[in-house]
Amino acid sequence: MTIDMSMPGSSGLLNAVGKRNMNFFSNRYVLALTGAAGIGGFLFGYDTGVISGALLYIRDEFPAIRDNYFLQETIVSMALVGAMLGAAGGGWINDAYGRKKSTLLADLMFALGSIVMCAAGGPYILILGRLLVGLGVGVASVTAPVYIAEAAPSEIRGGLVSTNVLMITGGQFFSYLINLGFTEVPGTWRWMLGVAAVPAIVQFVLMLFLPESPRWLYWKDEKAQAIAVLEKIYDSDRLEEEVELLASSSMHEFQADNTASYLDIFKSKELRLAFFAGAGLQAFQQFTGINTVMYYSPTIVQMAGFTSNKLALLLSLIVAAMNAAGTIVGIYLIDRCGRRHLALTSLSGVVISLVILAMAFILQSSSSLCMAAANGTCQGVLGWFAVAGLALYIAFFSPGMGPVPWAVNSEIYPEAYRGMCGGMSATVNWISNLIVAQTFLSIVGLVGTGVTFLIIAGIAVLAFIFVALYVPETKGLSFEQVEQLWKERAWGSRGNCQSLLGAAP
Repeated sequence: MTIDMSMPGSSGLLNAVGKRNMNFFSNRYVLALTGAAGIGGFLFGYDTGVISGALLYIRDEFPAIRDNYFLQETIVSMALVGAMLGAAGGGWINDAYGRKKSTLLADLMFALGSIVMCAAGGPYILILGRLLVGLGVGVASVTAPVYIAEAAPSEIRGGLVSTNVLMITGGQFFSYLINLGFTEVPGTWRWMLGVAAVPAIVQFVLMLFLPESPRWLYWKDEKAQAIAVLEKIYDSDRLEEEVELLASSSMHEFQADNTASYLDIFKSKELRLAFFAGAGLQAFQQFTGINTVMYYSPTIVQMAGFTSNKLALLLSLIVAAMNAAGTIVGIYLIDRCGRRHLALTSLSGVVISLVILAMAFILQSSSSLCMAAANGTCQGVLGWFAVAGLALYIAFFSPGMGPVPWAVNSEIYPEAYRGMCGGMSATVNWISNLIVAQTFLSIVGLVGTGVTFLIIAGIAVLAFIFVALYVPETKGLSFEQVEQLWKERAWGSRGNCQSLLGAAP
């Protein structure tokens, strides 16, 4: 098929509104791309979940770790340090070398780190392996959402990007299955950590046979290759519209300067607004406590009065299953209800569930209430109440604040800055994640578990206000329409004039 790749007029942007919609399962090729890229999310989730169970057995094997909260937090957090560095560099790698090569690099680092952890003879080699795994996870966390978003039709883009989040939560669930499966096997925690190399190798092989992102190819002036990929996604009528939209958004970038810099993000008002919204969502995703629950859910369950390692892992498995199930609900809702409404509803429930969880721990710590109860009945009831609070938290968080930050960040930046802004925003996520992981147990020791969860509930209230004020709705919008949305937010009606004139802000 021949496509006119000359610069289009403005009519293409208007005609695109009338395009024929595609449903979630109508194109197997797009689903295959999403599934393969989503293995990066699976690696992300597996690493998040597996360390929580492995840590129970690592403490038993290494006395130096058992009574040292800081060393335990460092083992968890070193992967986050690597992820922070990987995300920061991953944005540039994505823009310079493409989404495909970035994914291959992430797989190599993850597989190597898994092998190092499996063979670790002491806590410091284990920490090195965690750093390598984190580098791979960081690059993957930037790459997978962008790769999926750039291949996805706009009307189902949110659901497809959320599929990557489903892979994250599925990875967490699978990690708890692995944790339970290896509880009676010699070298328990080594198997838990080492088996992570398998999905990384699988994704590496699959990506060798998959194409580069069509939008990245077009941006790099590989138009024929880009169109060859797009032909597998759209029918002939829709293909012409999509190429016209792509050309209209790319032409100014080619004419102005094909090299984007990090400073541009802070010089341009519309980019600043977009980055503020995207990075804020990523920060609040972490500070509202999700990875506190996932990293330390076995420990939280033990704090609730269930001292058996195996029972703690089993209850954590249920929490992980709810997280995955809630993400499926989010995939269904995100392109129907919209990103903003879903996030606000999610945060409302998160506040309520965190207050319930906090009160369970506060009441449990009040010896005057429980001393009169025979045989620890009160403690047992409140323990189950705390576990119910965790489950309720996941039920509210996973459909909304789980997928929405990643979906929004995959679609709110211009092509020339998508990798860089996505990398910076993911870095904010990982920095926030690191702060939470490195401080949670210490804060619990200082003020108590109940008060800690009340603090997180307060942060969730601030997150609700932030989303209401600064995050626009992007449901069903093309990348070009989202870019225009930010121009209008930055400049009002002048945004249309600036868009037509190609003026710099």
